[in-house]
Order: sequence, then C-alpha cells, then structure tokens
Amino acid sequence: MAEDKSKLGPVQVWALAAGGMVGGGIYTVLGVIVAISAQWTWLSFLITGIIALTSAYSYVFLSNKFKEKGGAFAFLEEVNDHKIAGSLSWLLIIGYVLTISVYAYAFGHYVAFAFHGSALWIRLLAAGVVAILIALNLAGVGKLTTVEIIIVSANLLALVVLAAYGLSQWDTTQLVAGIEPRPLWSGMIGGAAIFMAYEGFQLLSYEYDRIRKPEKYFMPVLLVAVAFVVILYMLVAVGATMLGGAASIISFKQIALSVVAQKAFGSVGMIIMTLAAGFATSAAINSTLFSTANLTRSIAEKNELPAWFSHTNGNDVPDRSIILLGVLAAVLAVTGSLSSLVEAASLIFLCTFGVVNWLAYRESHKRKWIPLLGIAVGAATGISLLFRLAISKPIALGGMLLLVLLILLGRPYLIRKNGSS
Repeated sequence: MAEDKSKLGPVQVWALAAGGMVGGGIYTVLGVIVAISAQWTWLSFLITGIIALTSAYSYVFLSNKFKEKGGAFAFLEEVNDHKIAGSLSWLLIIGYVLTISVYAYAFGHYVAFAFHGSALWIRLLAAGVVAILIALNLAGVGKLTTVEIIIVSANLLALVVLAAYGLSQWDTTQLVAGIEPRPLWSGMIGGAAIFMAYEGFQLLSYEYDRIRKPEKYFMPVLLVAVAFVVILYMLVAVGATMLGGAASIISFKQIALSVVAQKAFGSVGMIIMTLAAGFATSAAINSTLFSTANLTRSIAEKNELPAWFSHTNGNDVPDRSIILLGVLAAVLAVTGSLSSLVEAASLIFLCTFGVVNWLAYRESHKRKWIPLLGIAVGAATGISLLFRLAISKPIALGGMLLLVLLILLGRPYLIRKNGSS
C-alpha cells in the first residue's frame, strides 16, 4: 500500500503532462508562429494538437500493451526492430538537446528583459540556468515532482488569466495589426514549425513504472491533459495577440508574453509573467534533462550507445550523460536562433511521433483510425515543414539531413566498435 501511495496519481500525471508541454511551449513559440500564420495561429495550434492527441493515445496504448517505460525506443525494442530503435533513439536524444536549448534560450531572454539585461546577460543566464540544473541533477535532486506541480499550477493560472483578459478585449484587427494577413494554408506551415511545443507529454512514458494503476488512469488523464493544452494554446494565441498586436509579438518574439503582459497590466503584469516564464522554462529544462539522461543510460545498457554513457556517480545518476547533454544544449542556446532551434526540434518530434503512431496502428486491433489520423496529419505537417525549411533555411535543412545520414551510417560502426572493446 505504501508503495502505491508513493506513485503518481491522476492529478499528478495530469499536472506533469500539462506542465511538460506548457512549461516551455507557449513562451518560446508564440512569436515564431504569429510571424508565419498571423490570424491563423489558432488553427496552427489546432492542427498540431490533433497530432499530439493521437500520439498521446498511441503512447499510452503501447505503454499499456508492453507494460514498459522508455517511450519510442522501448516500443521498437519490444517489436524487435532494433535497428530502427537505435537510430531513432539517437535522433530523439538530439531532439531533446534542441528542446532544452530552446527552453534555456527563452529563460535567458525573459529574465534579462525584466532586469534590462544586455545581450551578454542573456547568454550568461541561458548558460547559467543549465549549469545550475546540471549540478542539481548530479547531486541526485533532479526530479522534484511536488515542486514541478506547484510551478505548473501557477504557470497555468497566469496563462488562463492572460488569455481570458485578452479575449475580453475582442478586436480581430489586432490579429494582423502591422503585418500582412496570411493565407489559410499558412496555418499548416505555422503548426509544423512549432510542433515541439507539444512534445512534453511523452516524457510521462518514461515514468510508466511510477504511475498508479496506469491501465486505468493513464489513457484518460493524458488525453484530457493534452486536450486542455491544445485549447489553452489556442486561447492564449488569440488573447495575447489581441492585447499586444501581431507586429509587436513578432518584433519581440523571444519575450512575447512578457511584452503582452506589460501592455495589459503594466509592470506588475510583466513581472508576474516573467516569473511564470522563468520558473516554467527552468522546470522544463530540469525535467527534460533528467528524463533524457536516464533514457541515454537505458539505451547504452542495451548496447545501442557506447557504454561510456551508462556510467553513474555515487548518487546513481548518469553523470556523463547529464554533463554532455547539458553542455551541448547550453552551447546551442547561446549560439543558435530561436526559430531555427524550434523548427529543428519540431522536425525530429514529428518523425518520432509518426513512428509511434505507426507502431500503434500495427499493434492495435481496434480504434486503428486514431493512430492513422495521426500519421496522415503528421505526414502533411512534416512535408509542410520540409518545404518551408527548403525555401527559407536550406543550409540548416541540409545540415540536419547530413546529421541523419551520419547517424544511419555511423551508428552501426560505433556499436560494433563498442561491442568489441
């Protein structure tokens, strides 16, 4: 009984799932998506929300079927598709590093804005928050569930208030204020560019063994959490744009919500939103770093990564993985641009969710239309993102494709070398 009480109940699962998405999502992507989709931003969140909902169903279905934690990598291992499992796991780790870098980037910009910090301070804050969280994880205090839930609750309240106030000031001209209206099809491209804003829910699949009665609670709780976030994103997108105006949100895309809160509520609003953004993004960094490092250790223990990554310190923490992942993310946060980091991470998670939906479709005997819908919408969204990157960022796209090729060709060599050493 004591063990059961120590596990995650429905309220905790809901809060962690919602917080995993909102924690870094809306703070980092609103300006990016408004620049692409303008008045159709709400539609972008709806389209990608469909992918998130169907993927959440597939993640829970496969977790319950295999009674296994570990997400996409574990699912592929269960169906004996080791080659794809290894390659996808490497790509997924890169996606998480990019995600952490986006959260650190946002943290640096939001906090520096509140204190009128310079560009140097933005970089120092971004790198500093990652360094602090690396240290906490190495000390064995990386997963603070109660603290995360408190942060999530305050964060969601701040966003709901902002969205409600924005909607009360209804003025559709603000959706295109200072910019050219966008065509309807921009909703698909905008959603593709910011898909990473939804990825956080699948971190719960790594906690499957900590969830109380997952066969009963996991599916409805996770689907409700994802649906809530989809609706919240849509409301915040419309409400915030009505308060701040499209041009302003695009101009200050790194700190869009703080600028909107300042316009709506003055300095007090800006401070509250900055605190919400700072705590939310730091919690998202911590949760993603913790989960990714443990995933990396599991992959290494199954000989799909060099054994170097399975090393742990005295606190049973995969120290080498924590340090390497954190340092890479900090470097990207300091040197990368927001839209490039977001779009690269989005492409990786679209591929990962596509694989999970495909597995769920193959393994299920009923409700096959749910993962099939996810595959169809995800494929259309992924193609839209590739088309956008090919036109606007051909060098970045070429670099990503080269990275994928290196993973496909280089991983078998490293694994063979690791196995013979």
